Amino acid sequence: MAIRLGLGLPQLRQYDLARDVTDVARTAEEIGYDSLWVYERVLVPEAPVQGLYGVPGLPWPDWYRGMAHPLVTLTLAAAVTDRVRLGSGILVAPLHGPVQLAKALASLDAASGGRVVAGLGTGWSTDEFAAAAVRPVRERGQALDETIDVCRAVWGPDPVSFEGPTATISAAAVGPKPARPIPVLVAAGAGQALGRVVDRGDGWLPVAMGARAYADAWDRLRELAAERGRTRPIERVPRVNAAYTAKPYDGDDRQPFQGSADQIVADLAEHAEVGMEEVLLDLQTTLRDAQELKDVAAEVHAKVRAAGL
Repeated sequence: MAIRLGLGLPQLRQYDLARDVTDVARTAEEIGYDSLWVYERVLVPEAPVQGLYGVPGLPWPDWYRGMAHPLVTLTLAAAVTDRVRLGSGILVAPLHGPVQLAKALASLDAASGGRVVAGLGTGWSTDEFAAAAVRPVRERGQALDETIDVCRAVWGPDPVSFEGPTATISAAAVGPKPARPIPVLVAAGAGQALGRVVDRGDGWLPVAMGARAYADAWDRLRELAAERGRTRPIERVPRVNAAYTAKPYDGDDRQPFQGSADQIVADLAEHAEVGMEEVLLDLQTTLRDAQELKDVAAEVHAKVRAAGL
């Protein structure tokens, strides 16, 4: 069975929000992509209190500046497509009020005919938490747990009742309801976060950093599921942050998914060998404009299918 291909929508500042999101979304569906995805970055501090991903000294990439709001971007795509799934990969749950986020996702799912996939994570930026979070950064795991619980409650039948640290709903009607149960994919790399995938998620949304690391994490996730008695399947959608180059990257320091379309497809093939049903392929960072994004997306899609993936 062919892997399902997802494409990251253009959110960065080299793209025209008024024109390019709908253009790329339409084209991706026509090419044959199965899903469209967004992710979240609220701000870029001039003097960060921490490095990228919390790694000391690691600089934030310039492309984070001016990133469009993920749900606005996804709504634009929903309006001009009919078939593709519409995913967040990821939304930083603690930066949103849980009831309002649940209602926004339900509204988008109802409007799109049941196509939303809610990819949620804890986040890591203390600068973003200081600006926008509903709970302190030290409570980000608990905040994500509460958001997932609120979503399940709000998306369920009325009257909705819920009581948590942040949100309290006293027997109320909360609508609209989603067109069907929205799958919740939890972002996780290792450790406690994998337990959250097993206990609360419908699926797993890791960042793909190499086939061996991906396979090892998947083995651990299955072990946890067995230990905790989970029998429901776990959907997997690894996020691929590709660094496309027109010519093959020939340096010894090449990272997974860095280089030409052929190199990216070869890396996808390695992941497919260890089990991959769907992949979120984000190509937008190294490309100049929407036309180049559409061209490269078409090239990669054709080469993936030609490779029998």
